[in-house]
Amino acid sequence: MSLPRNRTVKMMLVLLGLYGLACLPATVWDNYLDSPIGILVVVPYLSVYVFHAIGIPGLLQNNGACGWGWCAPTVFGWVFIATVWLLVLWGVARVIAAILAPPSEGES
Repeated sequence: MSLPRNRTVKMMLVLLGLYGLACLPATVWDNYLDSPIGILVVVPYLSVYVFHAIGIPGLLQNNGACGWGWCAPTVFGWVFIATVWLLVLWGVARVIAAILAPPSEGES
Protein backbone atom coordinates (compact mmCIF):
# COMPACT_ATOMS: atom_id res chain seq x y z
CA MET A 1 0.00 0.00 0.00
CA SER A 2 1.46 3.31 -1.06
CA LEU A 3 0.45 6.28 1.04
CA PRO A 4 1.17 9.77 -0.22
CA ARG A 5 3.51 11.54 2.16
CA ASN A 6 1.59 14.78 1.63
CA ARG A 7 -1.48 13.35 3.41
CA THR A 8 0.63 12.31 6.40
CA VAL A 9 2.20 15.78 6.64
CA LYS A 10 -1.23 17.42 6.53
CA MET A 11 -2.52 15.11 9.25
CA MET A 12 0.55 15.82 11.38
CA LEU A 13 0.00 19.57 11.01
CA VAL A 14 -3.64 19.12 12.02
CA LEU A 15 -2.58 17.16 15.11
CA LEU A 16 0.06 19.78 16.00
CA GLY A 17 -2.58 22.49 15.59
CA LEU A 18 -4.97 20.64 17.89
CA TYR A 19 -2.21 20.25 20.46
CA GLY A 20 -1.46 23.96 20.18
CA LEU A 21 -5.13 24.77 20.73
CA ALA A 22 -5.18 22.46 23.75
CA CYS A 23 -2.19 24.39 25.17
CA LEU A 24 -3.75 27.86 24.76
CA PRO A 25 -5.99 27.85 27.86
CA ALA A 26 -2.89 27.38 30.04
CA THR A 27 -1.86 30.94 29.17
CA VAL A 28 -4.89 32.45 30.93
CA TRP A 29 -6.20 29.75 33.29
CA ASP A 30 -3.87 29.03 36.21
CA ASN A 31 -5.32 25.62 37.14
CA TYR A 32 -5.73 24.38 33.58
CA LEU A 33 -2.77 22.00 33.79
CA ASP A 34 -4.47 20.29 36.76
CA SER A 35 -7.53 19.46 34.64
CA PRO A 36 -7.80 16.14 32.77
CA ILE A 37 -7.07 17.80 29.41
CA GLY A 38 -4.26 19.82 30.96
CA ILE A 39 -2.63 16.65 32.25
CA LEU A 40 -2.64 15.24 28.72
CA VAL A 41 -1.06 18.49 27.51
CA VAL A 42 1.91 18.17 29.89
CA VAL A 43 2.57 14.47 29.24
CA PRO A 44 5.22 15.23 26.57
CA TYR A 45 7.05 17.52 28.99
CA LEU A 46 6.83 15.10 31.90
CA SER A 47 8.08 12.22 29.77
CA VAL A 48 11.62 13.57 30.14
CA TYR A 49 11.57 12.31 33.73
CA VAL A 50 10.52 8.83 32.59
CA PHE A 51 13.33 8.73 30.04
CA HIS A 52 15.77 9.91 32.72
CA ALA A 53 14.52 7.18 35.08
CA ILE A 54 15.11 4.45 32.49
CA GLY A 55 18.71 5.57 32.17
CA ILE A 56 19.12 8.02 29.31
CA PRO A 57 21.86 10.40 30.50
CA GLY A 58 22.03 14.17 30.04
CA LEU A 59 18.32 14.90 29.95
CA LEU A 60 18.05 16.80 33.24
CA GLN A 61 20.14 19.57 34.74
CA ASN A 62 22.53 18.42 37.47
CA ASN A 63 21.87 14.87 36.26
CA GLY A 64 18.53 14.97 38.10
CA ALA A 65 20.00 15.91 41.51
CA CYS A 66 18.22 19.18 42.33
CA GLY A 67 17.41 18.69 46.00
CA TRP A 68 13.70 18.64 46.73
CA GLY A 69 12.69 20.24 43.44
CA TRP A 70 12.31 18.84 39.96
CA CYS A 71 15.25 19.52 37.69
CA ALA A 72 14.55 21.30 34.45
CA PRO A 73 15.47 19.59 31.18
CA THR A 74 18.79 20.45 29.59
CA VAL A 75 18.97 21.69 26.01
CA PHE A 76 19.63 18.09 25.00
CA GLY A 77 16.59 17.07 27.08
CA TRP A 78 14.36 19.54 25.23
CA VAL A 79 15.65 18.39 21.86
CA PHE A 80 15.27 14.75 22.88
CA ILE A 81 11.65 15.01 24.05
CA ALA A 82 10.71 17.16 21.04
CA THR A 83 12.23 14.57 18.70
CA VAL A 84 10.59 11.62 20.45
CA TRP A 85 7.15 13.20 20.51
CA LEU A 86 7.37 14.46 16.92
CA LEU A 87 8.23 10.91 15.85
CA VAL A 88 5.29 9.56 17.86
CA LEU A 89 3.06 12.21 16.30
CA TRP A 90 4.36 11.32 12.83
CA GLY A 91 3.46 7.66 13.45
CA VAL A 92 -0.03 8.55 14.68
CA ALA A 93 -0.54 10.86 11.68
CA ARG A 94 0.63 8.08 9.35
CA VAL A 95 -1.86 5.61 10.85
CA ILE A 96 -4.74 8.11 10.74
CA ALA A 97 -3.91 9.07 7.15
CA ALA A 98 -3.84 5.39 6.17
CA ILE A 99 -7.20 4.75 7.82
CA LEU A 100 -8.82 7.80 6.19
CA ALA A 101 -7.30 7.15 2.75
CA PRO A 102 -9.80 6.17 0.08
CA PRO A 103 -9.22 2.67 -1.28
CA SER A 104 -7.08 2.71 -4.39
CA GLU A 105 -8.21 1.15 -7.62
CA GLY A 106 -7.64 -2.56 -7.78
CA GLU A 107 -8.29 -3.06 -4.04
CA SER A 108 -11.65 -4.29 -2.91
